[in-house]
Amino acid sequence: MYTGKTERPCCLCRNPETGSRIDLPPRAITHMRHAGAIAWQDVVGEVSIHFCADDWALVRELVLEMGLNPLSRCNVAYASFDLREDFEALLNATREGPDHAPIERRMRERSETVLSSPDEHELRDRVEARIVGFVLEDEPERSVPE
Repeated sequence: MYTGKTERPCCLCRNPETGSRIDLPPRAITHMRHAGAIAWQDVVGEVSIHFCADDWALVRELVLEMGLNPLSRCNVAYASFDLREDFEALLNATREGPDHAPIERRMRERSETVLSSPDEHELRDRVEARIVGFVLEDEPERSVPE
């Protein structure tokens, strides 16, 4: 059984024909529609959302021209992410949740690099960087123990 990420329909309109994908930190789930039942703290790795061509044009305009975060219109049911396995229920033991700090730090650094020289990066990268910035702007950068 494959438990990895799969390509999903457009998170805005459910169109199965998607052309653009962006990867976001796990806390992006909290910004999405219908996210209340998802334990985003148990997400392992990145969250990917896909857009059809028509909605991608709208997202680009919202993010780059208007400075708006489109995630509140994205349905989390169409996002692609991996949840950690629930061994606690099987073993009656408590395990620590995934540490999102390294993912968030890497995404924050990549976003800052892209936004500091936008002409050198593709449009998709600029949109992703801005959305990552929207997600992480309220969160202070955390230090990761080495």
